[in-house]
Amino acid sequence: MSDATQDPAPPAPENGPDTAAGTPPLRFLGQYIKDLSFEAPLAPDIFNILRQQSPDIEVTVDAGVRQLEGPVFEVTISVSIDAKTGEKTAFILELVYGCVAEVNPQLVPQEYAHSLLMIEAPRHMYPFVRQIVADVTGTGGFPPLMMQMVDFADLYRRKFAANNGGQMPAEAPAVH
Repeated sequence: MSDATQDPAPPAPENGPDTAAGTPPLRFLGQYIKDLSFEAPLAPDIFNILRQQSPDIEVTVDAGVRQLEGPVFEVTISVSIDAKTGEKTAFILELVYGCVAEVNPQLVPQEYAHSLLMIEAPRHMYPFVRQIVADVTGTGGFPPLMMQMVDFADLYRRKFAANNGGQMPAEAPAVH
C-alpha cells in the first residue's frame, strides 16, 4: 500500500515561552488541617445510650477561598458534625481543612478562577477530609463515620444563586 493516501500527522505543538504546555490549570502547593476539634462530652456514659438508640447525625459542609497573592489562593473545606441521641450529645466534630493552590492564568481566564477554586479544589481535597473524619470518630471511640460524597458544583450553584435571587451571578464572585 501507498503511504500517500494517509493524512499527514498534525503539527507538533510549539513549546515556546508564550505557551503553557505541560503546566496544569490548577496546582496544589500544600494541604493541611487548619483547625480540628473533637469532643465527646458525655463519654463514657453515652456509649451505653448508643447501644440502645442510634444517634441523629447532622453534617454541614462548606467551601471557601481567599486570595493570598497573585494567582495563589487558600481553599478551605469546613465540616461541622453534631451527633445526638435525643437531647444528649454523643460527639461534636469541627474541621477546617485547607490547601494552597495556584491558578495558571495562561490557562484559566479570570472569570473562571472562582468556580475552579470553589469546585475542583474541594473535589480533590474531599477524600482527605473524609479520611480525617473517619479516623477521628473511630479514634474517639465511635464507629468511623464515612461521610457521603459532596457535589461541590451543586454546592457552588446553591451558595451563589441564593445570593442573587435564585439566579447565578452575571460575573463570577470576586475571590476574597
